[in-house]
Amino acid sequence: MTAQAGEPSLAGLRTVVTGASSGIGRAIAAGFAGAGARVGIGFHRSSEAAHTLTDQLGPGHVLLQADLSTANGCDSIVREAFTAFENVDVWVNNAGADVLTGEARSWSSERKLEALLDVDLKATIRCSRLVAARMAPGGCILNIGWDHATIDGMGGENPELFAAVKAGVLGFSKALARSVAPDIRVNVLCPGWVETAYGEGVDRAFYEKVAAGTPLKRWGTPQDIADAAVWLASPAAAFITGQAINVNGGTVG
Repeated sequence: MTAQAGEPSLAGLRTVVTGASSGIGRAIAAGFAGAGARVGIGFHRSSEAAHTLTDQLGPGHVLLQADLSTANGCDSIVREAFTAFENVDVWVNNAGADVLTGEARSWSSERKLEALLDVDLKATIRCSRLVAARMAPGGCILNIGWDHATIDGMGGENPELFAAVKAGVLGFSKALARSVAPDIRVNVLCPGWVETAYGEGVDRAFYEKVAAGTPLKRWGTPQDIADAAVWLASPAAAFITGQAINVNGGTVG
């Protein structure tokens, strides 16, 4: 896969995307590969999906399996990535706990919070610090937030948990951006409503309500997020750090 005319080129950049076996992470990994980057495909349990993606992207990419809910897992994936690539130019902390689909939907609020803190927040902090300590000048770290942590909130138990955790990601990223400047850029991508597994399974009336309330009148796609990630990692965004970029169709409150 190669970048098309007019698209950002990341030729030769060594990139790691955690949580890359499905959804937004899969699209980001494919987007970076399409722009010419070598990609480390991070995954935990979804081995078959990760192998399938690697086959589709072609040669030059590597699989990185780790349980990022633990400190040892974060240390392992960073060590393996730098061993495989010698250096990492772009690191995307996309891995997140799924507490909205399958069995996890029935978990207690406390169990959901623990999972989100372990994977979405702690792993982002741990991996970012480990990577920043080894990354050469010119590197880029992208973290994944949520637009409801940057604009008006959303009521409900699950949104409360997500907003709290993603606000933590945002605050950490802004502080880290100052700590590692000017050598490394750190930014946050904040998706809005995106047609992932959750979006595809929601009630149709709710789906249409979200689309109607979005200025661009549709849900986002994983590709929308991937395009923004590729741009933020490219030289075109060389003067952008410490920012939260909402990719949400124009919703502002």
